[in-house]
Amino acid sequence: MNFIQRRNIFFILSALVIVCGLIYGLSTGLNYGLDFTGGTLLQISLGKTVPVEDIRKITDTFDTKASIIHAGEGKEEVIIKSTLDLDSQERNEVFAKFKEEYGLEDDALIESQKFGAAIGSEIQKKALLSIVVATIGMLIYISFRFEVKFGLAAIIALLHDTLVVLAVYAVFNIPLDSTFVAAILTIVGYSINDTIVIFDRIRENLKLMKKDKYEDIINTSIKQTLSRTINTSFTTLIAIVTLYVLGVDAIKDFAFPLIVGVIVGTYSSIFIASPVWYLLKTKLKDKNGVNINRA
Repeated sequence: MNFIQRRNIFFILSALVIVCGLIYGLSTGLNYGLDFTGGTLLQISLGKTVPVEDIRKITDTFDTKASIIHAGEGKEEVIIKSTLDLDSQERNEVFAKFKEEYGLEDDALIESQKFGAAIGSEIQKKALLSIVVATIGMLIYISFRFEVKFGLAAIIALLHDTLVVLAVYAVFNIPLDSTFVAAILTIVGYSINDTIVIFDRIRENLKLMKKDKYEDIINTSIKQTLSRTINTSFTTLIAIVTLYVLGVDAIKDFAFPLIVGVIVGTYSSIFIASPVWYLLKTKLKDKNGVNINRA
């Protein structure tokens, strides 16, 4: 396959996924989690495993969008997260309904907290700052280790990965919370690793294939690293999919975006990062104004 000649197909495909996902998310509203909006958290020990559908009969009386997660070794505890700002009396009223329904004692209420909007705003700022710092750090490293154009291409590919995962969150209405930030940072780290492997091979081939076009060098480099990229991604996916299948709900919320991220990261390393570097390399001119495109 000629990856460079068909680059516009990949660019359009990615743009369609990102634009459609984000438009859908903005039109329906992104599902911000408790960490970002503030709200209420209740953790109750029910003494037995109760289906989510039964628990929701109670939670729907105060918040139909409340998040319900099982916890504890035997999944006998339930964590309820609501974006509503419930005061102490309202939280006690909710717990009273669980006491009545399941015959609980007072010590069954393990945790009852209210998070203010200010805390949620602070978490948003720190989450954004962590992503920006990580991105700048990688740009500096790649620019120092390779060259600035490699760094810019890698960052554009990472931005592509982040936007695709955000689009997936929007379409599947997955809550945007601290788990999202952890997933994004993990995906960015995985994706940049794949991208650097290909860039490293391109840099080696630039010295070995001095008379070849950039297009041929990139295609050759991608093909030389393709089996390594696919095998690494496949084995990683096996581990994450297993985690998703066997994990509890909280683990699934983390594992699902990772599955998407590994697939998207592998795709962008092959079909986005290198073609973007090609465009930067061939469309820009050096300091002397001489076109550096190889004929």
